Amino acid sequence: MAIVKIVLEIIVVLASVLLTLLILMHKGKGGGLSDMFGGGLTANAGTSGVAEKNLNRLTVIVALIWVAIIIALGLMAKYGIA
Repeated sequence: MAIVKIVLEIIVVLASVLLTLLILMHKGKGGGLSDMFGGGLTANAGTSGVAEKNLNRLTVIVALIWVAIIIALGLMAKYGIA
């Protein structure tokens, strides 16, 4: 079972990095620091609705995988499986 724990830990690290990148790829909703420096003008200029929806879906899927692995690792630690 130690191999399963190591594999899950590697997957959670990769999912964490991917989730961070996916969140940073979302366009800003405005009202923050980006608007103060002119970012609000370019934020509306180039993104498609379909691309944003797909990015949202992918972000949610990766986040659910991340949460499920964290819960699994927690249960494994609690019950001393690995």
